[in-house]
Amino acid sequence: MMNASAMMDIALIIAFITLALGQILSMVRLVLGPTPGDRILALDTMVVNALGLVVVLGIYQGLQIYFEVSLLIAMLGFVSTVALARFILRGDIIE
Repeated sequence: MMNASAMMDIALIIAFITLALGQILSMVRLVLGPTPGDRILALDTMVVNALGLVVVLGIYQGLQIYFEVSLLIAMLGFVSTVALARFILRGDIIE
């Protein structure tokens, strides 16, 4: 029978692998996406996957600084997605 620490390590490894796979697939969609909307969605998905990778790394290492970094990534990702979508739709960001 495995102890809780070993099970937590296995769960973190599985989470890291699935998030990395999602990041790779999002990069493929970014390159192959036929429309600008597909590319914007791929970039937003990459931000979410990067956020997940930082959180998993923070849990694995037990450092709280990663969670503060994840908040910054989330804010910047949201603002950049909105700005890029507005630029694609209207041609300018600031009205």
